[in-house]
Amino acid sequence: MESDCRIPVACCRPRVLLLHALFWGLVSLRVFGAALLSEEKTTAVKPAVAPCWLLENFVVLEECNLCNDFNANMQSACRQTGYVERVNCTRTSREEYKSCRSTLMEEHLFWKFEAAMLALMVVFAVLVVIRQRWLDRLASEKVRRQIESI
Repeated sequence: MESDCRIPVACCRPRVLLLHALFWGLVSLRVFGAALLSEEKTTAVKPAVAPCWLLENFVVLEECNLCNDFNANMQSACRQTGYVERVNCTRTSREEYKSCRSTLMEEHLFWKFEAAMLALMVVFAVLVVIRQRWLDRLASEKVRRQIESI
């Protein structure tokens, strides 16, 4: 009795293996490229002197707000996320701006991710149905040929 859990012969063809290698190579290149680019951005934005909120405790004076056009070009904290909060360092009593992530921005990114996952789910569900119909057709043709040969 044969098992239904076999790897199709079509998956072992050189062309299919080459396409898989190419696909996963491009995916890994994209992932590692994004990691390298984000590393370059973080090193380029680092100031020469560490801000006080990294070295000591601070109090938030103004909650996370969107940077206006002028501040986006002038303040390095605005360049990272586009949102800043004003903080007061307790020991030195210095007021500085700190980059932050807005809850509105996070929610927007979350829903974009959810929409992308929903779209992928629909695409792959359709692919599964198409492949299942194709396999069913192949199986029925095989049975038909076996019946005709009798």
